[in-house]
Amino acid sequence: MDSRMMVMFRSIGMMVFAGLALAGCARMPIASAPVEDRSAIEAALKRDIGVLASDEYGGRKPGTPGEALTTEFIVSGLQAAGFESGTNDPGNPWRAPVSLVSSYPESSRIVLTSSDSTEFELAAEDAVAFISLQRELVEGAAMVFVGKLSDEVSPDTIAGKVVVMLGEPGVSPGRRETLFAMNPSAILTVVDDENAIANTRRGLVRERIVLASEEGARLTGFVTQATMAQVLGEALWSQLLDRSELDDFKPVPLNSTATIEATSQRREFTSANVIGRLAGAVPNSGAVLMLGHWDHLGECRDEGATDRICNGAVDNASGIAVMLELARRLAASGPHDRDIYVLATTAEESGLLGAKAFTEGPPIPLDTIVGAFNFDTTAIAPAGSAVGLVGRGRTPLDDVISQVMLEAKREPGDDAFANSFIQRQDGWVLLQKDVPSVMLSTAFSSREVLGDFLTGDYHRPSDEIESIELGGAIDDLLLHEALIKRIANTALYPAPGASDGG
Repeated sequence: MDSRMMVMFRSIGMMVFAGLALAGCARMPIASAPVEDRSAIEAALKRDIGVLASDEYGGRKPGTPGEALTTEFIVSGLQAAGFESGTNDPGNPWRAPVSLVSSYPESSRIVLTSSDSTEFELAAEDAVAFISLQRELVEGAAMVFVGKLSDEVSPDTIAGKVVVMLGEPGVSPGRRETLFAMNPSAILTVVDDENAIANTRRGLVRERIVLASEEGARLTGFVTQATMAQVLGEALWSQLLDRSELDDFKPVPLNSTATIEATSQRREFTSANVIGRLAGAVPNSGAVLMLGHWDHLGECRDEGATDRICNGAVDNASGIAVMLELARRLAASGPHDRDIYVLATTAEESGLLGAKAFTEGPPIPLDTIVGAFNFDTTAIAPAGSAVGLVGRGRTPLDDVISQVMLEAKREPGDDAFANSFIQRQDGWVLLQKDVPSVMLSTAFSSREVLGDFLTGDYHRPSDEIESIELGGAIDDLLLHEALIKRIANTALYPAPGASDGG
């Protein structure tokens, strides 16, 4: 077909799709399953969510007895459906090990020495330092002021030195990541005042979990503006602040040194991603991946609280339940041309760590995955809700998703709102590796639908099965069933380039 004709037909299709969306004022359940089928799906979802979000599972925190119960439940469900282990590792069937490190800040000390050799041992209200290792000490290291610079800095300028950077809400974490890649001995972030130090302490004095492969001696400190003015002198500090705003600003070596020490309680442990595979009928035709995180926060309240457990019924027992039921239905309707993989990730709540581990050691080449679909926080929206697409515009999947939604008479949601969550879900890690990954969900269709959950039960003990709404979750399941069947069919979705998997 002529490329201009293809563009014209696609435009017409999208106009029809938009017209249907505008006309969809009344909410109607997706018309791809009879009422009795929806009832059976609802019963299965309630059953599985009830188990995963029970107090017996303890909030499904990695490294706890709840992890063993959770992963066994998922493995048993996949085995019963007809899946086989997808780890591609005979020594670790079903469960792909994920090496993690837990650390909890214990103590810190910061001493700054001025140009005239005066030592300033900073008080707790003026400074704090953190390290994921058990102990790290930097003594008498030279300091260099970089202001708000990050990737503009030459590694030679800061390697082995204590970097002094200006804090900027929402920007500082990324800036520190960039600067740490250049091997400074430590980074001091300058914040406004004692209140900012107190807020930092509240935010960071907690357990932190990282991949063992990513753990490093990243000694991070925070000091106040007033402290820097006292150590360097009011005039010099004011001059540095002014210079940092200039377009041609360059890092400035400081005639001062820093001694920074931090300690943590640290432990290493192994968690696991669960990986199952439903073998396809056409070898070397690529794979479809379904994923969702099994973990939650465990005991999230102090001793003495009426309810200490964050059970995570919506986040994300619901996503795992939808994925398991969908796996059963896909297995029952197979065989499909392409392999279908199920990935239940660990440590999503700690920074998408299970997904990162999967991409670091995938059981199949990542470039053979023709489509990945994330299931997270599904049990919120009522039946007939619009569908948000997290990842629209970033993958080749947009057209086939639009086609299936049009056939299913589904209304598109606010994709700009949905995309605001793109970096907060496991699919983001896959996207960084060029795997076409999306999250198609009624829960993320609009601020109105998701807002009450985020301001209410999210990451709280009240996220329990009594608060779930399964109408939209069933719609999501049925929409994904139609979509994955199409993408798993090599004739209906050729997906050029996916020729080495299976």
